[in-house]
Amino acid sequence: MNKIVGLLLAAGSARRFGGNKLLQRLPDGELIIAASARTLAASTDRCIALIRPDQPQLRHTLANLGIECIEVMHADEGMGVTLASGVQATHEAAGWLVALGDMPRIKPDTVRAVAKAIRLGADIAAPFHEGQRGHPVGFAARWGEALSVLTGDTGARNILREQANAIVRVPVDDAGCLLDIDTPADLQALSSTQGFA
Repeated sequence: MNKIVGLLLAAGSARRFGGNKLLQRLPDGELIIAASARTLAASTDRCIALIRPDQPQLRHTLANLGIECIEVMHADEGMGVTLASGVQATHEAAGWLVALGDMPRIKPDTVRAVAKAIRLGADIAAPFHEGQRGHPVGFAARWGEALSVLTGDTGARNILREQANAIVRVPVDDAGCLLDIDTPADLQALSSTQGFA
């Protein structure tokens, strides 16, 4: 069976956070990266985290969850390089779900719904909450070549913009699909946000 691969982008520099935000704890005590990885892995056939080199604690945390890791040697060149590395390593996949390591509050049902859309033949699928596109974003195998040559820090944004009319919109009641943690204030806000504590 051709597999849907979850690609967890976790190779950012976290400059705005001022440290490794992915190893920070959520209000419930779980690590940000663990929550993000667990949700993605539960709804994909294979899950791979793309990380920066020399991140032993991050690698160990992910290994304990059964998540494969690929070190992205040129992660400093941007998210596009990170995503391309994941697609290149899994070129035989039937499709990919691209998720961000700093989005720990996406509901499992959201990930399952996007994966289902790709399995049912969507070229591109994404969750939409109150009209806003969220994550993860699903890509069918036909996008493998385009994804594998991405560069810079825009990731797949140009593809999504150019193919806006082709995106299968998956409506979800999930504010978490829009919520990423960029700063310590974002993390602190989780404690006082209804539905995320």
